[in-house]
Amino acid sequence: MEQINKEKNKTLLEKVQENTEDGLQVLGTFVRLGVVVWSGFIITLNYVDLPMIKKGQSGGDITFVASVFTGALATFGLTTSNTKSTNQKPDTKKKEE
Repeated sequence: MEQINKEKNKTLLEKVQENTEDGLQVLGTFVRLGVVVWSGFIITLNYVDLPMIKKGQSGGDITFVASVFTGALATFGLTTSNTKSTNQKPDTKKKEE
């Protein structure tokens, strides 16, 4: 009974402060996911020929969009790599002269 009374006596500011941290995490995740989807869509449009959209000779520069895409993926812990094996260890042997 006391717990119900305590919750009723909370001010609006206290209720907002309780839910703000969780809400901001969820909102941040949706914003990052939206950036990944948007940049992936723009990159895909660069490589797909649509009959309604005519591209120029160069096809456009997607360097900025690609860097935004890579950065947004990195916030989720994903990386893009061109190497075949990602578990390569650096060569620690020193050459003796």
